Amino acid sequence: MEDVAARAGVSRALVSIVFRGAAGASPATRERVLTAAAELGYQPDRRASRLGRTRTRMLGVVFGVGHAFHGDLVDSLYVAAADSDYEVVLSGVTPRRREDEAVRALQAERCEAIVLLGSTLPARALAELASRLPTVSVLRDVRAAGVDVVRTDDAEGLRQAVAHLHALGHRRIAHADGGQAPGAAERRRGYRTAVRRLGLAELPLLPAGLTEEDGARAAGAFLAGPAKDRPTAVTAFNDRCALGFVDAVRRGGVGVPERLSVVGFDDIRAAAYAHIALTTIRQDADALGRLAIERAAARLDEGAPPGRPAVVAPTLVVRATTGAPR
Repeated sequence: MEDVAARAGVSRALVSIVFRGAAGASPATRERVLTAAAELGYQPDRRASRLGRTRTRMLGVVFGVGHAFHGDLVDSLYVAAADSDYEVVLSGVTPRRREDEAVRALQAERCEAIVLLGSTLPARALAELASRLPTVSVLRDVRAAGVDVVRTDDAEGLRQAVAHLHALGHRRIAHADGGQAPGAAERRRGYRTAVRRLGLAELPLLPAGLTEEDGARAAGAFLAGPAKDRPTAVTAFNDRCALGFVDAVRRGGVGVPERLSVVGFDDIRAAAYAHIALTTIRQDADALGRLAIERAAARLDEGAPPGRPAVVAPTLVVRATTGAPR
């Protein structure tokens, strides 16, 4: 900081004022200080500058490192947080790092609120966390005292998927299930409600999950049945599951969409690749991220209580993995 002050021809205290965004420096002085800092490659230690403050304005975000859609959400959270003058601090969940460890790391960083993406923590643990600092659950509908919820209307997404396949002429539609994953129960319910309302048979669920490997496992169950009894269309729990499913059934000699239509869920970036072109249900990552930051900021800046769950509508994106049955 002394070097920046010397180069800009101002005091160290004035440099500190500029970097803290405090009043007391003219526009010309601010420009001179920032130019000097850029020329010297100086970056202020933002966390050190917060040590003496009552508030850190840091929001902790717990995300699954292997979840592609979580990456899209993190991107939207960064943008929304910057617009609200907050900083995002990430803590990842991996096969060897549990979610509660990720939460504790953010608390040690003095984060003012916690945003959990697709949390699998018990409701009691979430309520206990919310008793200590504002907590927002994104992508999981949970009833826990003090926890704000921001999620997609998962059941509506499956309704749209089934309706799209039905309109194409499919009458035997199955669902590759997400098991215990956040949102899976709502998507199961959406599938079952949609087929019943359309007068279709509810087929046995194909056991699947979050990953491509889970999708391939569901494809194995699909291929094991007699060809004449197979569904002509499948809705998958998410896009990664759908991609694994499509790859495995094609390897098994079943053309997509020639003999089987497949719909994913999320609209991750890979779904739009030309060689994949997956029909899917799009979750609005920007809206989810914005609402999550708004809920956290309202709790911190206004003292607002937890609100009713914020539910974001999904949209159908039609690409090349669905078509009329033969």
